[in-house]
Amino acid sequence: MNEVQGPTPTGTSRPYKSLAEALRGQRIDPVNHDFIRTIVDAVGISTFIDRGRYIEAIRRGEGAALHIGRTYTNGFAEDEQVVVAGRVLPLRPSEGRAPYFYVAHPSELLEAPAGAPRPARAAGTRAPAKPKAEPRTPKGTPLAERDYGVCEVCFMVKTPSGGCGCD
Repeated sequence: MNEVQGPTPTGTSRPYKSLAEALRGQRIDPVNHDFIRTIVDAVGISTFIDRGRYIEAIRRGEGAALHIGRTYTNGFAEDEQVVVAGRVLPLRPSEGRAPYFYVAHPSELLEAPAGAPRPARAAGTRAPAKPKAEPRTPKGTPLAERDYGVCEVCFMVKTPSGGCGCD
C-alpha cells in the first residue's frame, strides 16, 4: 500500500478501523467524542489515519483533510459552516495550517480538567480564582557535627559506636 507518510515520531502511520478506535488511540477526552462524531458525519469522512499528534480524517469528496487533535479540529475552508446541535460554530484562522480554519472542542470552551464532569456556566461568567498557596516554612538547619573522638592508634575519627578503621 502506497500511502503518504505523516509527521509521526517514527515516520510511519497506520489507518484506524473506525472513529471510535481513533479517538481512543489518541486519548481524546470522552466529552468531545459526540462533538467530533457530529462534525465527521456532516463532512463525510472515508478514512482515519494516525499521524502521531493528531488524527488525519480524509474526506470522501473535495476539500482538505481534517486534523483532529485533542483540543481542536482543523482543516475547514473559510466559507464552510460547521453546524453542531443546530448551532453554527465559530471558525478561527489556523496559525500553523493557513489558509484553513479550526474549531475548538467543548472541553476547551468550558475550561474544566479532562475527565471531570463539566457543569454548564452562564454566559459572561468566569471560573472562581484559585486560592493562593500557603507559604512554605524553611527547612531547619542541619545539626552540628558531633565529635566522637580520634583513635590513638590510627588517628582516624571514631564512629558513633566507638569503633575505627584499625579494629
